This record gives sequence, C-alpha cells and structure tokens, in this order.
Amino acid sequence: MKNFISVNDVRNINQLVAKALAYKANPFADRHLGADKRVGMLFLNPSLRTRLSTQIAAVNLGMEAIVFNVDKEGWALEFEDGAIMSGSTVEHVKDAAPILGQYFDIICIRTFPSLKNREDDYSELVINSFIQYSGVPVVSLESATLHPLQSLTDILTIKESINNSPLQMLAKPKIVLTWAPHVKVLPQCVANSFAQWINAWGEAEFVITHPEDYELSAAYTRGATITHNQDEALKGADFIYVKNWSTFTDYGKIYSNDPLWMLTEEKLRLTNNARVLHCLPVRRNIELSDEILDSSNSIVTQEAGNRVWAAQAVLSEILSPSP
Repeated sequence: MKNFISVNDVRNINQLVAKALAYKANPFADRHLGADKRVGMLFLNPSLRTRLSTQIAAVNLGMEAIVFNVDKEGWALEFEDGAIMSGSTVEHVKDAAPILGQYFDIICIRTFPSLKNREDDYSELVINSFIQYSGVPVVSLESATLHPLQSLTDILTIKESINNSPLQMLAKPKIVLTWAPHVKVLPQCVANSFAQWINAWGEAEFVITHPEDYELSAAYTRGATITHNQDEALKGADFIYVKNWSTFTDYGKIYSNDPLWMLTEEKLRLTNNARVLHCLPVRRNIELSDEILDSSNSIVTQEAGNRVWAAQAVLSEILSPSP
C-alpha cells in the first residue's frame, strides 16, 4: 500500500479487516516493522479517537509517533500554485511538505472542509498536495470528503459482530445509513466514506435514508438503495449507522433539523434487533437517544475501540515490503 486516502487504495477489504482483527488478538506481533521509523501526525483540526488510536497503533508497531497541531502551532500554509503570498499564509506546502518527508517515514494528516465552496473542498487540495510534495506515504486521518480509517473500522466492527452472533447465518446483512439531526453544519466526509466502503465491500444489502435535499454525491452512493422514508429503510435492518451531514447540492446548508429523524427505541423495533453504530462524538438526545446509546444494541464503544486495530493494519500494510 502506497497511500491510504480511500477504499481505492485497498486491494482486499476482507484481508485488511482480518489483519486488523489479528492485531486486536496480538497487538505486538509486528513490533519489528516500525523499529527506527517515525510517523508524523499533522492536525489541521481537532481530534480525539483518530489521534490517540493512530498513536497507539504506531507504537504497537514499534514506531515513534510525533504529533503536530498545524492549526495552532505552525505557520499558516499556502496551497495555491503560483500564489503571491502577500496575505496571511506564511509558508507554501511546496516548501513544508518535502521537509516533513525528510523528517518522517509516513505522514498522517487530518484536514476539514470549509463547507463554503464545494469545488474547492472536493478537489482534496490539502491531502493531494502532501502526496505530491512530501515524497513519503500519506495516510488520511479524515479529509474534506472522506474518513477512510473510520470506514475500515466500521466494516471491521460489523464483521466482528456478525462473527460473534447468529447473524453469521445471513447471506447478506442489511445495513442502513441514516441521517440524524444536529445543531451544527457538518460535512459529508463520514457518510461519503461509509457509503463508498460498504458499496466496495459488496457483502451487504445497503440502504441510505435521509430527508429530501440531503442527497450525497452519487460518486459514493452508487449501488445503494436510497429512500426518504426512514421507517421503511429500518425494516429488517441488522446494522444501523447514524450520522448527520449537511447538504451537498446547495453546499453546506441545514434545511431540516427534524427531531423525528433521531433514532429511538420505538424505531428500533422495526429492525432485526439491529446493532447501532456512530463514529463519535455524538450529541445525545439530538442525533441518538440515551435509550439507544446506553442499550445492548449499541456497539459504539466497541467501534471506537477498534479504531486502534484499523490504524495498525493500515500502517502495517504501508511498512511491509511489497510482495
């Protein structure tokens, strides 16, 4: 694996999931892989689980992990080619990235969309600039459009739950991605990424449900059934992924904040005793009710714990010699 930016960087999802689960059983099995190597973790926006889980994963492989909060501790970076830097930006990515490539064996970077200009956000200028100029492998810790480490974790958690339950008898579990209300304008990253990975995985009946005007880019949802009727979508569901996102077509807006879209125990009765996932952080009793989050149906804590093993599998793939 050269970089890890999307599902397109993965040759076999099930093999990568199996490697992650093997690390969960034996975290230090490949501690030699990262010996005398450094991973640089650059954050242009805050993180809790992504930061800590990736640090732990790197240490498990014998790497030194160095964290740098670019948004608070570094110079404002310029990404535009040919820019006349007479404004607030101090250093161009063309100058910064090659130096970081000399300092680190792998660069992990977390960015965030502006939610103002869709064309700019979906160009993935920040991640692509580091890939172009750093000269070392780049891992996305979330970008303007995708969150691949989260999505790998989600499939890992779904497969783990299937293996440990009667669901393993199913030919294809029914997985539902449902929109949820939120008090802030949030990006489409997690929803895009989850849809992209579940469609690429191809081992589930996949349904996306959301209010009108909350369609995601067809580039990520193609292959899924899409409906505006949440109750219909939830019928017979085995897994429900709950996530808010803002509008894509009229970019970065909130049209609806209908509390009736919050997942509750009553709605869960429509399902096949579904397991419930969420990437966290979660706004309790807005996105998800206490009764769901604190119930045995919630696998949110298990999911968050699995972030370590997903990150470790990815770093291991990058560190391992090509066959």
